[in-house]
Amino acid sequence: MLFINFKTYEEGTGKNALELIKILEEVAEVSQIKIIPVVQSTDIKEAANTSKLEIWAQNVDPATFGAHTGSILPESVLEDGAVGTFLNHSERKFQDSESLQQTIQRCGEVGLKTLVFASNLEELGIISSFNPTFVAYEPEEFIGSTTTSVTSAQPDIILKAVEIAKTHNLPLIVGAGIHSRQDVKKSLELGATGIAVAKDILKAEDPKKELLDLIEGFK
Repeated sequence: MLFINFKTYEEGTGKNALELIKILEEVAEVSQIKIIPVVQSTDIKEAANTSKLEIWAQNVDPATFGAHTGSILPESVLEDGAVGTFLNHSERKFQDSESLQQTIQRCGEVGLKTLVFASNLEELGIISSFNPTFVAYEPEEFIGSTTTSVTSAQPDIILKAVEIAKTHNLPLIVGAGIHSRQDVKKSLELGATGIAVAKDILKAEDPKKELLDLIEGFK
């Protein structure tokens, strides 16, 4: 499986997001690889209404119904059509593990899947104990890199991350600098269930060509 984080790139916002999702649909249909667009909250509803792909949110907040101005509720993104949400991404870290655990639990209660990010093995162990749907290992130093991936730089750490996830019966997603079919193939060989990418697709001159190259790593 392949999660594609649209972040707030212009290429992944509004009408551009919908056009990119069409490309992802085409590649998913041809390749039979599960591709999941992770879009901004304002794009979830239209994306979900016009696409056959699972649409995920980039984040929800540790808030419930009430006086929480500006917060994004799990119930809201679910109602708009999101199937799951990222949590604890390095660009949107939770302030404490208790809030994160509560949010994972609330997402589970309303039926929203969760992919929760960890920047190191210690954090991965803590997060895994909170019973999310997926865990992701994504060291911050490689995020956004177009030359060095976590897979090429830290294969031994990926193996340890896989073992931590297995201990809790959780699938591991690998991210940070993934930019080639070799990165994808190596991640899967090391035991990962899937990949998370962003810049490699969103900022590509030809997103479809770049995506097809990554897909080759799944074969």
